Amino acid sequence: MSLNWKEIDLILDELDLGNSHIQKIRQPDFKTLVIDLYKPGNRFQVLISMKQGKVRLHRLTEKVSSKIPLQRFAQLLRSRINGGRIVKAYQLQGERIVTLKILRAEEETYLYLRLWGGNPNIVAVNSEGIILDAFFRRPGKGEVSGKLYKPEDQIKAASAPPGEPSGKERIFEIREWDGEESFNAFIEKYYRSRENEEEYRELSVRIRKLIESKLAQIESTIDLIEEKILRTGGFELYRVQAELLKAHLYEISPGMEEITVDNYFNSNEKFVIKLDPHISPSQNVEKLFRKYKKEKAGEENTKQELDNLISRKGVLERDIRNLFDPDLDMDSALDRLRAYAAEIKTSPEKKVKDKIPGLQFFSGDFTILVGRTATENDSLLRRYIKGNDYWLHTRDFPGGYVFIKYRRGKSIPLETLLDAGNLALFFSKGKKNGYGELYYTQAKYLRRAKNGKKGLVLPTHEKNLSITMDEKRLDKLLNRGKFDE
Repeated sequence: MSLNWKEIDLILDELDLGNSHIQKIRQPDFKTLVIDLYKPGNRFQVLISMKQGKVRLHRLTEKVSSKIPLQRFAQLLRSRINGGRIVKAYQLQGERIVTLKILRAEEETYLYLRLWGGNPNIVAVNSEGIILDAFFRRPGKGEVSGKLYKPEDQIKAASAPPGEPSGKERIFEIREWDGEESFNAFIEKYYRSRENEEEYRELSVRIRKLIESKLAQIESTIDLIEEKILRTGGFELYRVQAELLKAHLYEISPGMEEITVDNYFNSNEKFVIKLDPHISPSQNVEKLFRKYKKEKAGEENTKQELDNLISRKGVLERDIRNLFDPDLDMDSALDRLRAYAAEIKTSPEKKVKDKIPGLQFFSGDFTILVGRTATENDSLLRRYIKGNDYWLHTRDFPGGYVFIKYRRGKSIPLETLLDAGNLALFFSKGKKNGYGELYYTQAKYLRRAKNGKKGLVLPTHEKNLSITMDEKRLDKLLNRGKFDE
């Protein structure tokens, strides 16, 4: 519901815009203007909204950020009336058209604010009544630059049929409010509440749809990987064949295509092993061992990928619980949705997370990246790591690089540091020892070793961290056991 003429009169009375100096014109979005004003001892802002169902004018006390670049009409106003003075402000004939007469260096400008719910507009006119520009250009209504503007004609055209009340004759009342605050403050809160509810509905639908879509993709990928593990789980057979063949090398003649042996791994049952007749017996053994190692490594990587996907699924499920907690009040729920939407829009790791080399883990609100090879470490450093991110590495053992992605305004908690430390130890040669010394520093304190190997860096400003491998912590991170927040 937009403002009626009585409410507009009350708002103008409270604002007392006469002799206010215009300091700045701002445009937060495509349908809103904000004017910064000054009177001796009083700086204030006025919001003018052209939004459907929320057309209004009132004092603004809440901070409103600009979501778009300054648009054409606002640019004209800046060049024309910035530094000017509002000589007077009044409503035309009780018809919800507010006139602002502005004077700057003897140059007069009139701003007509048509606060009609179905056809709002702001028209800037010179002293001769010629339109300089309009917030919404409407050629069909003559609201374009260079045309003569007569708001009285619009009032007449929009008036009620003969015999029906119009303008001030219509019965309108000022909506009820407690009177403890100004009517401007009441109207600001009223429309802000409506806009917040609409924004919440729009964001919740969009974000829930996004998260559920990601969950569906992850669940589908998990199903495919689990099927793949079931299909390729026979790598142990290659080792058994290699060991048996190695024990019966003396029985193999050149050119043989298979051999039957006693399987001492399984009650000496007869076991047929296929051979490549074009290579030697020892080469057949080596070939089987290579197949075993390749298949085993492939399955380990696949299982690690599966663990990571399950971890990501758990994070998304937690996001849904946190974002749509029924116990949250509207302001808190909206703040969470806004923060999440902003993170999705601006976070580099969310934009490219499916392309990031190495592995990703999640610790609370932080993302941990792990490079397992020199190539992954180098790629992470060059493309995905920024100066405020943290780097961890084992001091006495070769191993992967671990990075904790920085989050603005948040310090890294001890739990996240311990999570990253355990991962650094897990993906190093010190894994078998179960204990290791690490050092960590911010990425901006790393420098590449001159003529060094790919990915090799030398840290400065480093701090020490002693880590004893915590299997429960690793289970949580790798999701080998129950997912726990």
